[in-house]
Amino acid sequence: MRFDLRSLGSVSQEWVVGVTSALERLGVAFRGGDGELAIDGCLFLFDEVRPQLVAEIRTRAAEGAVRVLAICDRPLSPDGAFALRRAGAAEVMAWDEPAVAARLARWAEIDQILASPLVRGNLVGRSAPWIALLRQVIEVAAFTDASVLILGESGTGKELIARLIHTLDRRSDKRELVVLDCTTVVPELSGSEFFGHERGAFTGAQTSRDGAFALADGGTLFLDEVGELGPTLQAQLLRVVQERAYKRVGSHTWHHASLRLILATHRDLESEVSRGTFRHDFFHRIATWICRVPPLGERPEDIVAIAEHFVRELSPGTAPPEIDDALRRFIVARPYPGNVRELRNLTARILKRHVGPGPLTVGDIPEDALPPHDVAPAWPDEELLSSLRRAVAQGVDLREIGRVAAETSIRLALDAEDGNLQRAARRLGVTDRALQMRRANRRP
Repeated sequence: MRFDLRSLGSVSQEWVVGVTSALERLGVAFRGGDGELAIDGCLFLFDEVRPQLVAEIRTRAAEGAVRVLAICDRPLSPDGAFALRRAGAAEVMAWDEPAVAARLARWAEIDQILASPLVRGNLVGRSAPWIALLRQVIEVAAFTDASVLILGESGTGKELIARLIHTLDRRSDKRELVVLDCTTVVPELSGSEFFGHERGAFTGAQTSRDGAFALADGGTLFLDEVGELGPTLQAQLLRVVQERAYKRVGSHTWHHASLRLILATHRDLESEVSRGTFRHDFFHRIATWICRVPPLGERPEDIVAIAEHFVRELSPGTAPPEIDDALRRFIVARPYPGNVRELRNLTARILKRHVGPGPLTVGDIPEDALPPHDVAPAWPDEELLSSLRRAVAQGVDLREIGRVAAETSIRLALDAEDGNLQRAARRLGVTDRALQMRRANRRP
């Protein structure tokens, strides 16, 4: 792993050398003078939690999908540790070589899975919020047996994440993934759908039947759109969710299911709990670990990469056409209330209209999808202006603001072009040489 290194406060040089030497023995490399931009994290060595440390961690954490590791030369106070976590530090600890080694080993394994074809080929995107989400998903899937509640708008990829969790689950005897869409469950037959029934349990029950929990025994049960379940059914599910014990309809015998439970909904369940429309006891039993999937509007730098993925997927056996610059601008700028699902639909419609060997162009856009006016959003937008206001209020000088803006723009362009220097330079409107010089002169 490669880290940027910063030491702040009155930490002794001897301690810094000792820590960095120990980390190098663990396989950590530190950015040298070669202008290398591909880093895995930022390492802060400090003695006290001061405002400058908090501000710098917040800046680095906001720059992109790199982890911030904060190591103190003495035990931290709870207030100080929480201040650094809230600023964006992924790990905060006093120096302890075995503990740091264990955390770095876990990070390296997560990143190895993140870079695998399984993840990169199915859950496309390199934006900071997307990478942060995938790292959390990988950790809970591969290293725990926790139940997972996936929250996110319709079309954001909740089922793909559920399937990834099941695939990465490391149970040696793991069985199948069973999917039950809660919107299709008829209240009168819900007991049978979830728990199964015995022959003769009700009119029409001519044979015994396994329910979802029995079918998922030894594997994973994915309850999609769990927010659509009514209070009565939520109450019925309380025991089985907590104890994995259930009775078939028409039976007095308890059965046990050993399974991993994944649930998903587009609803804001915490708000519904507050309003009394979703049972608080059921929510707290299913919310062992909560995964919040960002909408496509919060990861615009991933839009072109996702569209290109769909172009490849929808062009089997042929060379997929490229997307020209004007069409890229249109795809990125338009809103996607249906999120990734809507982007896939739009990409498919554009591809169906395309003929010939050239790239996809604005001429391939269906008539009803054309924008009524210029689709380019205002820039700078209010989010950027708000960030700059905070920087000015905190006393960040103009040179530092410019440096962070330039470095972040370069990183985003490289991420968008999958590390291709020439395409990133073209996207930024500079020459390859100019971009290389900026990288070489980047502050270590």
